[in-house]
Amino acid sequence: MDARLQRRVQRYGWDKAAAYYEQYWSRQLDPAQRRLLMLAELKPGERVLDVACGTGLVTFPAAEAVGPSGSVVATDLSDVMVARVGEEAGRRKLSHVTAQRMDAEALDCADASFDAALCALGLMYVPNPLQAVAEMRRVLRPGGRAVVAVWGSRDRCGWAEIFPIVDRRVASEVCPMFFQLGTGDNLRHVLEHAGFTGIDVVRLPSPLHYESAEAACGAAFAGGPVALAYSRFDDATREAAEAEYLASIEPWRDGDRYEVPGEFVIARARR
Repeated sequence: MDARLQRRVQRYGWDKAAAYYEQYWSRQLDPAQRRLLMLAELKPGERVLDVACGTGLVTFPAAEAVGPSGSVVATDLSDVMVARVGEEAGRRKLSHVTAQRMDAEALDCADASFDAALCALGLMYVPNPLQAVAEMRRVLRPGGRAVVAVWGSRDRCGWAEIFPIVDRRVASEVCPMFFQLGTGDNLRHVLEHAGFTGIDVVRLPSPLHYESAEAACGAAFAGGPVALAYSRFDDATREAAEAEYLASIEPWRDGDRYEVPGEFVIARARR
């Protein structure tokens, strides 16, 4: 897929998903985000970069950890996500948090300007993950650390059929290599090739809990990476896609509720 097209799909797709993201994903992503922040070991006064910040689910805990003597720069490709983080920072009166639209592969930040760089579940969407990781390393001071979380391998993520279900109806090409980084030692290898050292990797099984079919579909379609394609479906196509997706997660239904297998892979490394 053409990298420019992929970035455009990501940018406008997450613009669409922003309004639903926290409603459907804050609970599901919390285990990975908490582990990432624990591994980051942020300290008061530190300078932190949050790449692919989304609505700030990692940004604001990081800001609390470093305190007003530190700073957090939150970046995302989506204008809407960045605007939401900026508005929330203003509402919370967090003057040490700034939000800027940036491409993860070309960070508009000075060399060696951060103590820590975080990327919670954004690296799977980048056309060139190695370039994005190399950029994170470039902006870290010597001895600075990066902590990255991605989704795990496809066979451990019970919701994975969402991508072929959508692609059978429209060529979304939203994330053609979505599970690659979470497979085997690929995340470690990318960090190594970017020049990081002292790499520790953990796998975190974490089921996704949904109280209803409506919630499961809301997360999969409206609040996630296929939101742009889904927004273009007519009613009949939406109904058919949702029915097919619910059939794919049927093994994990208990009454009205679903508990779908999931896995995160989280890595910490140093410059």
